[in-house]
Amino acid sequence: MSGTYEFEDFILKLSTPFYIILIALEIFLTNRTERNSYSFKDSATNAALMLFNGAVDLLFRTAYVGILIWFYNYRVIEPLANPYLYWTALFLLEDLAFYTLHYVDHHSRLFWAVHVTHHSSEHFNLTTGFRSSVFQPLYRFIYFIPLVLLGFSPADIVIMYSVTQIYGIIVHTEYIHKLGWLEYIFVTPSHHRVHHASNIEYLDKNMGMCLIIWDRLFGTFQEEIPSVAPVYGLTKQTEKEGLKETIFHEWGEIGKDFKQPITFSTKLKYLLKAPGWSPDGSRQTSKELQKKISRE
Repeated sequence: MSGTYEFEDFILKLSTPFYIILIALEIFLTNRTERNSYSFKDSATNAALMLFNGAVDLLFRTAYVGILIWFYNYRVIEPLANPYLYWTALFLLEDLAFYTLHYVDHHSRLFWAVHVTHHSSEHFNLTTGFRSSVFQPLYRFIYFIPLVLLGFSPADIVIMYSVTQIYGIIVHTEYIHKLGWLEYIFVTPSHHRVHHASNIEYLDKNMGMCLIIWDRLFGTFQEEIPSVAPVYGLTKQTEKEGLKETIFHEWGEIGKDFKQPITFSTKLKYLLKAPGWSPDGSRQTSKELQKKISRE
């Protein structure tokens, strides 16, 4: 895996000045308009969450790579001999794996409690792409186990994820509008604005990292509606500010639900069902909210 670390370091050195130039350009454009795209505190929070996520990933990497190598030894097929087919298949399957991970993050409260940090900003800019789900590295590798069983090297999976993340970051911008035919294949800034919006119409839509085809295939696609401007952030913003609240506030809400006089099975449903689920219907999930407005 030493070569993997070296290649990742190369990607980091190559992408960092690229990010800096793009962010500087976006800040310049923001200062020339009335858009409220940036705030120093929000961007500093994004950077801190990125560093925390990176630390968790580094500390846990030996463990999750070891698990992937163990499964790789029991692969059901051998790697594709043709390198073009191999890397193309890996790109497609890893993007599908990320879509699945992202879908679960949005539809199971246990994982939403981790992922919610990425959606908690009321701003949408390139630094929002660095607003990482801090503890996601602890379970993200599980979605890559099918890939190693299909003959893809754990090192190559790590490299592909690092590369595709670059694309996943640069779609966090309000300054690029529709991109024509590319909108039918790739995740675009327009698609990702929808994903980050808290408008009911936009909740839990457009889950892809690079390709929008998965959303179109599996019914989670939503076009950006000209008459519905995205409102960024959560449907219910946190009462307090600070990194601790940003990272752990949903766990506190889960704790409050657990303190109610309810059965163990109901507690499990609070934990595993979609955010917004409640046994008495006093709260609603995104799908329930969307059904309600579709009838109005």
